[in-house]
Order: sequence, then C-alpha cells, then structure tokens
Amino acid sequence: MSALLAAWQHAPTHKRVWALAAPMILSNLSVPLVALVDSTVIGHLPHAQQLAAVAIGGSLYTLLTWAVGFLRMGTTGFAAQAAGRQDGSALRQVLLQGLLLGGLLALALILLALPFSAAALSLMQPSAQLDALARGYLQIRLLGLPATLASYALIGWLLGTQNARGPLAILLTTNLLNVALDLLFVLGLHWGVAGAAWASVIAEWSGALLGLWLARSALQRYAGRIDWPALRRWPSWRPLLAVNRDIFIRTLALQLVFFLITVQGTRLGDATVAANALLLNGLLLSAHALDGLAHAVEALCGHALGARDRNALRRSLIVAGGWSLLASLGFALLFGFGGHWFIYLQTDIAAVRALALDYLPYLALLPLIAVWSYLLDGLFIGATRAREMRDAMLLALLPGLALGWWLQPLGNHGLWLAFLGFMLLRSLSLGAYAYRLTRADRWFAAMPARCAD
Repeated sequence: MSALLAAWQHAPTHKRVWALAAPMILSNLSVPLVALVDSTVIGHLPHAQQLAAVAIGGSLYTLLTWAVGFLRMGTTGFAAQAAGRQDGSALRQVLLQGLLLGGLLALALILLALPFSAAALSLMQPSAQLDALARGYLQIRLLGLPATLASYALIGWLLGTQNARGPLAILLTTNLLNVALDLLFVLGLHWGVAGAAWASVIAEWSGALLGLWLARSALQRYAGRIDWPALRRWPSWRPLLAVNRDIFIRTLALQLVFFLITVQGTRLGDATVAANALLLNGLLLSAHALDGLAHAVEALCGHALGARDRNALRRSLIVAGGWSLLASLGFALLFGFGGHWFIYLQTDIAAVRALALDYLPYLALLPLIAVWSYLLDGLFIGATRAREMRDAMLLALLPGLALGWWLQPLGNHGLWLAFLGFMLLRSLSLGAYAYRLTRADRWFAAMPARCAD
C-alpha cells in the first residue's frame, strides 16, 4: 500500500500523464461528437429510417475501419519504444511502414466493402427504404477510407513520440470540419443522409493532409534516415505485421460484438436500432474520453519499457489508473442522472426517445465496467504485447456470445445484459494476463523485437 501511495503522490508523473491525456481526451471527444451530431441532425428529420440508415451505414463503415485500428495501436508501441531509445532511423521506418500498410489495406477494403455490405444488410433484413439509404451512405463514406487509415498511422506515430498536440490537431480539424459540413449539407442544402456522408469524406481527407505535415515537422527533432533496402526485406516487416495481426484479430472480435448489437437491434425494429444507436453514442463518448488516459499509458509505458525504467512504468500505471477510475465514476453519474437530456438532445422522435430511456441504466453502468479494459489495453499496446490482448479478447468473446444467445428471449434487455457481461469478461481477462506477467517479471525480461533494424 505504501508503494501505491508513493507512486500516486509522484507529482511529475501526474504532470506527464495529463500533458498527454488532456489533449488526447479533447481530441478523442471530438470523435463521438461527429456521431452525436450526425444522429442529432438526422434525428430531427421526419423519418426514423433516416436515423437508422446513418446508424447502420456508420456501423458498417466503422466495422471496416476499426478492424484495421491496429495501424494506430501497433504504430504507437513501436514509435514509443524507438523514441525511448532516441532512434530516429527506427522512427522514420515505423512511420513509412504504417503509411504503406494503410494504403494497401484501404485498397483491399474498398474492393471487399460492397459484397460485404450486401451480405450484412441481407442478414439484418431491413426495410427496402432503409436498405437503400444505408447502402448509399456507405458507398460515399468509402471514398474517405484511404485518408482514415493514413490518419490512424499518423496519429499512432505522433502519440508514440509523446506528441499529443499533433493528434489533437488532426482529430479536431477532422471532426469539427465534419460537424460544420454536416450542418451545411444536411440542414442548409437539404442533402439528407448523403450530406452526412459527404461531410465525413471531406473532413477525413483534410485531417490526413494535416497529419502528413505535422509528422514531417516532428521528424526534424530526430536525427536518422530511412533504410530503403530494409523495406524489401521480410525481417523488417515481421515484428510490425505480427503485432498488427494480433491486434487485428482482437479488434475484429470487438467489432463483431458491436455489429451483432446492430444486427439484433435491427431485427427488433427500426425504432429499437435507432434507440440503441443513441445509447452507443454515449458509450463512444465515455470510451473516447477514458481512452485519452489509456493513450497516455501507451506512450509513457512504451517509453519506460524502451528506457528499461521500472519505476516510471509503475508510476505511470498507478497514476493513470487512479484518474481513470475517477473519470469513469463521473460518466456513470452523468448518464445516471442526466442521461435523459443526452437522449432528448439527439432526437425528437417520441418512439425512439421512449425506448432509449428504458435502456438508459445499462449505459450508466458501462463506464465502471469497461474502464479497466481501456487502461490495460494501453499497457499492452505500449509493451507491443498484442498476443495477450488478442487472447484476452477471444476469452471474453466466446462466453459473451453464449450469454447473448441465452438471453435472446429478453429482447433488447437481454442484448444489453449480454453486452455488459462481455465488457466485464474483457476487463477480467486482460487483468489476469497483466497479473501473470507481473508475477513472472516478464514485462522487461523478453522485450518484443524492434520493428525495423
């Protein structure tokens, strides 16, 4: 207990955590702000199908992009460790590899997206009008996919160098521009669902271009050069691809859960899927804010591991963990006592409001259950230990799916109970892996290989 208290009272660590977390919280909050504004703007149009179309089309696009979220997470860990070693050549190699990988994945996903979306919509069994609106929204959003994946790599790399202002600038530019264009295209020009999609595409490309300029400026602080011949050698790609492979499996499993929520909600009716979308916006709001502290853990723990500083690693985890607990309590109180205002802000459709209010208590519980998985994800990403993250997610997924099947007779209540159970299992499985590595003193004993040599 005295060691925990001493770590918590270390003022420089608090300063370092918040120097990274505060900009990332601000930038992360702008991400669900886009979904919130999309829902609010479309939710005040006259038909529930329009709101449901944005929810479904956005869910399909998010499934594609979050499935390759390893571009950000994998890049962060390797960049943080390279920065801890003051290795400018490795930093350049990590960034270039991330951008090249993002471009190839964007091309592959665009080719797969149309048959994938057709199969997914067939599984959901939406009405004909809802099907057409959702397809049109997704097809427009795909034009911004290369920019989205480039931004993932750029944000992860900047964060790994402990530059939180760069990601803040990228995300705020992208998301605030998205909000402004959303209002212009949907309410001003009356483009409807298509207007919301075009707003996102233009904003995504603007953010990616800004990120390239910021990365170029940041590299000036690190001496080194790119080893071009190494890009043609498999050993230079193996560590990055191995980490990204495991994060991909982990992220795909997580997105499967969100996708199944949308599928099951759609089968329960247009109003139910719209109500669930409003509540999931609340989850995104709390998750992205708490992820700001997790991002600080990624950068600080990765840097500590690169510098082989045990004390810095312990202090970073304890300080970030304490603040994460306090923040999750704040969100639980916010949704518990003010959640009805959150719902009313997003829509004035009476049926959707009534359903969302019925399930609001589940949203209030989520931050307290999910916060530990966010924090521990940060530790494993900083350590580039993606295999443990993958295995922990799969351990939570299988019983979570079984629970969802068992609770089907409860309708949407069963769906939300299964989701809470899955998030609890996710936190517990990650905690078990972290405890085992700590007891065996393996965080420093076998550091993962460098991304490029």
